[in-house]
Amino acid sequence: MRVEKKKIGKIVLDEVYNVLLALLFSISYVLFVIPNDYAPTGISGICTMIQYKTGVSLGYLSLLINVPFCVFTFFTVNREFAIKSLIFTIVYSISYLLFSEWSALEEFIYRSPDSDTILPCIIGGILSGLVYGFTFKINSSTGGVDHISRFVNKKNPMFNFFWITFIINFAVACASFFVFGKGGAEGYKPVVLSALYAFMSSFIGDLIIKGGNTAYKFFVVTAHAEEISREIVEVLHHSATSWEGVGAYTGAKKKVLVCVVNKGQLEQCRNIVRKYDETFTFVETVNETIGFFPKIK
Repeated sequence: MRVEKKKIGKIVLDEVYNVLLALLFSISYVLFVIPNDYAPTGISGICTMIQYKTGVSLGYLSLLINVPFCVFTFFTVNREFAIKSLIFTIVYSISYLLFSEWSALEEFIYRSPDSDTILPCIIGGILSGLVYGFTFKINSSTGGVDHISRFVNKKNPMFNFFWITFIINFAVACASFFVFGKGGAEGYKPVVLSALYAFMSSFIGDLIIKGGNTAYKFFVVTAHAEEISREIVEVLHHSATSWEGVGAYTGAKKKVLVCVVNKGQLEQCRNIVRKYDETFTFVETVNETIGFFPKIK
């Protein structure tokens, strides 16, 4: 019974986050994107350009495009992801329609003069990255390209979806030249703003998805396993896992150590390993640690 209540509580909390993220996403468009004539990333960027050219609200366009995506994902990929994404899309679209007509927000809209056009783009990109990262963590999405990503990944897990995202964002940036460009060198401004928005959004989203528990993994092949292990425990206050390794070329037996350390201990661990001969090591970035891993300063 207690486990069931905990599960229900998590579902409710996830949906609260989902709704709040959708509200943040819509208000960022009203305040920082739409008033400054540039296209953000993905499907939202396409909707922004259609609104600019035709006057059809982004709120209606988002529903028109993303609802079929959610239905498709529900039957082909993942039901929880599809339902959460649908809730996000509905809240985002309706709140955008309401916020864009709400006169009380008028004084907070950032209409940039020529001197600081880049600032609303940076702010919008940061907010977009926050929304993207946190929706990913609760198995939701902002719609559009994310549905294509899930479908492609299910059909071919080895496929590098980066290229699809890159092609779509590149096409949006190029199209913005013809939609928002004012001729001459000024035509490149919306392209640069679109690219900058994409960079900021991806950078912030990636930081959130990876989390704050990043660390470094040392993979050490050595004839001095005991000495190195002792120094790791005494100096870094971490431990290591070891096993026997056999060289493929020489057949020589050596110990293999694996140790995960905090970011601030990277150089200390390097110095420990460098002191010993007959030792080979390589270092990898660990995006997240789960379980007990003290961050010793």
